[in-house]
Amino acid sequence: MVQAYILIQTEVGKASTVAEIISKIPGVIQAEDVTGPYDVIVRAQAETVDELGRLVVARVQQVDGITRTLTCPVVHL
Repeated sequence: MVQAYILIQTEVGKASTVAEIISKIPGVIQAEDVTGPYDVIVRAQAETVDELGRLVVARVQQVDGITRTLTCPVVHL
């Protein structure tokens, strides 16, 4: 299982709506609207890195109101 944090920037005033929509996507563990340089932080999981990539590109990035994403895979050292 691969997990990642997805840091999301949204259009002004869209963070809450984006977080709500993303929280319903299969593979998303949690989606929170936050303050700071990013507007939404998502924790997601998938079976493989490739599946995680498809989740981000095909599902998350297609949500209206998102302007930029940064995916940070979780590593266990």
